[in-house]
This record gives sequence, C-alpha cells and structure tokens, in this order.
Amino acid sequence: MTDDINSNDQHKRYSVVTTSHIGCGMTDFVVYIDQSTVRDGTLKELKSAMRELVDFVEANEPEALAYNVYFSADGDRIAVIHMHTYQAPLEFHMAVAGPKFPPIGEFIDLESIDVYSHMSEDLNQCLKDKASGLGSGRVLVHERHRGIDRVTDN
Repeated sequence: MTDDINSNDQHKRYSVVTTSHIGCGMTDFVVYIDQSTVRDGTLKELKSAMRELVDFVEANEPEALAYNVYFSADGDRIAVIHMHTYQAPLEFHMAVAGPKFPPIGEFIDLESIDVYSHMSEDLNQCLKDKASGLGSGRVLVHERHRGIDRVTDN
C-alpha cells in the first residue's frame, strides 16, 4: 500500500510504503553495509582510494540512493553503507564498480557484508566472492519481516 501524505511538522511530502514480509516479485529497499579493518600504515592511501570510488559511484550510478564511507575515530576501521530502491542497482554497482575493488584490498581486511533485503542467489554469490577476495569476510542476508519506508519526493 502506498499513500502520499503532507506532514505539517516537517513540511515535506512523503511517499509512505507499508509492507508485510517481502516475497518474490515485490520490490524492497536494499541496505548494504560492509565493515573492514584498515591495514596498518595504509589509512591515507585508503582514504584516497575511497574518495575516488565515491566519485565514480556518484558519476556512474544514478540509481544509488546513498553511498557513504565511514572511518572510526582512530582510523582502524572502515564501513561502507549504501542504499538502493531495489536489487538491480546493487547488481549494477557490483558489475561497474567491482573492478575497482581488488586494489582496495591492499588496504583492508573485509570482515563482513550485511544486506538488508531479499537477494537473489547470483547476487549473494557475487557478494561472497567480494568478501573472500578482499578479506575473510562473511555475507549475511537479513530478510525484511515488516516495516515502512519514507522517501521524500524532493
């Protein structure tokens, strides 16, 4: 069910989507989070490489809703978080940005990839390949049970 509402408190128009358990054929937001340790002495090079990757995603992946890189205060850890409206933009990201991942492996040990959404077996395998290629990471898929999504129309 989708309803457009006007919020007097926030003065923005939202599309509100309510869903029960997501099944086949339905779309669902995809939230992707990977977490890695930063190899000693590589923080400067990693930050430069990630700046280039973010610029690439911004220029080449118009369907990505968000693509953000976070470092811990001590620079020992990195998290990459992105969000897509459905699975295809994540598949596209893996195809077009995937060749840029191996050089980043020099700077990190990828520990985990968590995906919050329904995911195809092919995409799951692609993420497992990324996790093993950049570290010793595991991939966990978290299926949505129930929730709402609010996306601004602006």
